Parts: sequence; structure tokens; C-alpha cells
Amino acid sequence: MAAAPSLRFARRYFSGRDPEVLDALRRSTVGIAGAGGLGSNVALSLARAGVGRLVIADHDRIEPSNLDRQQFFVDQVGRPKVEALRENLRRANPFSDYEIHNVRITRRNVAKIFGAVDVLVEAFDKAGEKQMLIETSLARFPGRPIVAASGLAGFGRNRKLHTRRMGHLYVCGDEESQSPKGISPMAPRVALVAAMQANLVVELLVRMRGRHVQSQ
Repeated sequence: MAAAPSLRFARRYFSGRDPEVLDALRRSTVGIAGAGGLGSNVALSLARAGVGRLVIADHDRIEPSNLDRQQFFVDQVGRPKVEALRENLRRANPFSDYEIHNVRITRRNVAKIFGAVDVLVEAFDKAGEKQMLIETSLARFPGRPIVAASGLAGFGRNRKLHTRRMGHLYVCGDEESQSPKGISPMAPRVALVAAMQANLVVELLVRMRGRHVQSQ
């Protein structure tokens, strides 16, 4: 097992960050529902940004077909996604906490798993699961932001990507595209939408916790 990073290394890891921004992120907790193309990319971005705690839930295992767009590797095929993702996140940023739940998310357990997070990220593939999570979260935690995604299939068309706000619900993507049958979403566009989600989460957290910070 590799030795734990030193305090000096930790200081160098975060040396380029605005102290106020970093403090706001380090004191925050983000929930991520789903650890696939969107969720694994969002998690890695937020870990590297310095978010203090991530709560990640997914019940799937890694398949070879996931590797073209998800933050996993060949030697992790067959493992639960949340376990492998936590391992990868710790390699990228060992200074944050990663709480994982290897379960299927339902209306009954949303509050138990994600009740203590500051912002919730919706990172599901199926429309029904997206709707369930959004409706349940907004009903149980009406004042808490939820950052969802819709429309990330195919490639190109960067100008179509946007973020739409509806109260405390934010939707990133083009809100239009669907993957043709038998064709998976492609890594560049999936990563773009995931980065939009992560970037928005950082903005929301800084607004919520950064007293003297203004976004540029």
C-alpha cells in the first residue's frame, strides 16, 4: 500500500486555489446518483476541485462497454462501480472523503442516502430513474439544488449545450438528443455535459458557503 501523502504534499496539491473558494468547497458535501458516464466524470472533476465529501450511489458493475466513456479501467471490469470509482478518486485526490452506497436508488432510500448533502447531482441513464430522483428530491428537500442532465448523445454540436434553471432544478445538456439504438453515447460529449454539471455545482457551493467570493 502506498504511503499517505504528506502535509507538505497536501499544501502543494491545493496551492493554486483561492483560499476562500477552497474553504467553501472543503466544507461541502455533494451527492451523486449514478456512477456511470456522467457520475464518474462529475465525481472526478469535483474531487480534483477539492469538494470535501462526495456521497455516491449506484448498483451496477463495470462492463467492457462502459470503458469508452466512464472513469474506469480494464482491470476493474466486473467490480461494483462505486467501489472502483472510490479507488480512482482516492488516487486523484486522497484528501477528500468518499462515501459509497452499492444499492439501487429508489424513492424509499433517496432521503436516507442523500439527506445530508448540500447539492445533489442526477447522473442516471434512464428517463424514469431521472424523473423519480428529481421528483423525490424536490419534494423532500424543496430548497436544495439538484443538477440534472438531459441530451448528451452523439458528438459535436457544442453550441446546443446549455443549462436551464427551473427553481432549484438545473438541467445541463441539449435537452434534445437521443442515442440511436445500438449506439452508446460518446466520451467527448458525455464528458462535456458532466463538466457542465460539475462546474455548476462548484458555482452553487461557492455561492452557498463562500461569503466573500464572487464567480468570474
